[in-house]
Amino acid sequence: MPNNTKRVGFSLLAVVSMVTLAACGSSGGGGGGGGGAGSQSGQNGGTSGAVKGGTLNMLGQSDIDYMDPNISYYSIGYLGLRMWSRQLFTYPATPGQTTKAAPDLATQIPTASNGGVSKDGKTYTITIRKGAQWDTSPARQVTAADVVRGVKRTCNPTQPFGGTPDFATLIVGYTKFCSGFSKVSSTSASAQAKYIDSTPLPGVVAKNQLTVQFKLTSPASYFVDMLTMPAFSPAPKEQLQYLPASNDQAQHTISDGPYKIESYNATKNITFVRNPAWEASSDPIRKAYVDKIVVDETVSQDSAQQQLQTGTASADMEWSDFPPQSVLPGLIAKKDPNLNLGATASSNPYIVFNNVSPNNGSAMQKAPVRQALSYALNRSDMVRVLGGPKLSPPLTHVLPPDIVGSQNIDLYKFDPTKAKQMLQQAGASNLHLKMLYRPSSEASKNLFQVVQQNLSKIGVKVTGVPSPDADFYTKYLEVPTVAKRGVWDIALAGWGADWFGNAALSYFGPLFSGTPSFPPNGSNFGFYNNPQVNSLVQQASTAKTESDAAALWEKADMQVMKDAAFFPITNPTQANYHASQVHNAVYVPAIQNFDPTNVWIDKAKQGG
Repeated sequence: MPNNTKRVGFSLLAVVSMVTLAACGSSGGGGGGGGGAGSQSGQNGGTSGAVKGGTLNMLGQSDIDYMDPNISYYSIGYLGLRMWSRQLFTYPATPGQTTKAAPDLATQIPTASNGGVSKDGKTYTITIRKGAQWDTSPARQVTAADVVRGVKRTCNPTQPFGGTPDFATLIVGYTKFCSGFSKVSSTSASAQAKYIDSTPLPGVVAKNQLTVQFKLTSPASYFVDMLTMPAFSPAPKEQLQYLPASNDQAQHTISDGPYKIESYNATKNITFVRNPAWEASSDPIRKAYVDKIVVDETVSQDSAQQQLQTGTASADMEWSDFPPQSVLPGLIAKKDPNLNLGATASSNPYIVFNNVSPNNGSAMQKAPVRQALSYALNRSDMVRVLGGPKLSPPLTHVLPPDIVGSQNIDLYKFDPTKAKQMLQQAGASNLHLKMLYRPSSEASKNLFQVVQQNLSKIGVKVTGVPSPDADFYTKYLEVPTVAKRGVWDIALAGWGADWFGNAALSYFGPLFSGTPSFPPNGSNFGFYNNPQVNSLVQQASTAKTESDAAALWEKADMQVMKDAAFFPITNPTQANYHASQVHNAVYVPAIQNFDPTNVWIDKAKQGG
């Protein structure tokens, strides 16, 4: 989950206290609830003696991107969805299993042996479990038709899902369906509803009330993991009354999870209360121990950390404000049991180069200029301000470790002398670059200063373009005209895998696959486009074996780095902290946090 989007995101931040696209997911990798020297498990208490009831108070200063599972693509968005939206498959808050897809709405993982996957590997048949219900009046069973509707909504013309390049050519008929959808009014909910209801999507079909079938253009061994993305969540028919991404839509959500949204005030607060239509027997993923979850989005990073460490009943868990980088060494040194350092399998943060900026005589559109800047940037300085290599291991290429196709290459070892010579040869001396960053984040501010200092040594002036967290993606990076007008030349972003293992497509599809990955449909914020890479992505995503795919992903990785499409910095660990009264805090990489739907609180500290 771009890290927005997973984030990255479905997703898009770990120690850097920025926020990753979801990709999304989402975002994340590795396994279990912790990792790294000095890290703690974060799983104190377990479920033995679990206490039900009380209010879970979460503190932060970032908002979700969209209150809509079919379009959210941001780690904080995914965290919010965990409470009220369910998927066919998801990652459970079970130590040692947090990166292994498990059935959620689905009754089982489809395989060839159980008849869920066809012999040619191109048809997946999935059964939805009985008892999963929408919070309607009266409560209504979640159906296969709801799944079809949800997938159709991902490419709506108002605000499409940012990770569609992951599956645009994989699902039969999806590209054609979306092409037609793009011609529908982006301001008419009724017109969009009519198109969805009247236009078939041959690759996603409701065979009966509880059976949905996906038809693929080629085998995809990663498909079940792909279906963990919230974009594939079912959508109730009532959602078609509202425009996607609108405030009306956000205020009229319908839950099929253990909680529902009682109130939502953008950038201020969210209150989740129990969903009376939810039945514990229908949900193998969420225990829902607490009665209410209250999110305060007005708390600074330092204040949130201070409150969590005091153990007051009004502060239980982080929402988006992860521990400040400055306090981590002390927490690790004393082996604080409430701290967790979890694996992420992410590139977060990284520096985006705006390949379409008209500034400086369109200098950023030239590969030699981007290569020169890459030589001038000191990754070691950046890792240092992000807490050092134990917290922020350096990353010098596209794919982080644990993703199939990752290779250890470093084409741009720090060399300011060479960088200055290359700029002179490219006729691009005396550059003045504008850098988009988030001043609310300690790490983002520090990285801006490092970039400014590094590039000043080769005669490049860098001016900051500060952005509020809530606007960073939705008003800057996701808006094509902003990049094309040259509002920014370089920017900080983050990305994490949308799923795990054989997940290179969730990097290259949304970030580096040319036109289909351009925003707002994708998260290729710098508008990078190389036909050779596009071809390699296509070949790798349809490779018959994982080893064949890995070789192709390696080639794609090398070419992206040769083109200096971006500057990777780190594959960080994710730092999370919770108050002492919180138990069974299991870190789930897909949401970059402890799972709020599975924690419980000491009876004496169940504050309101």
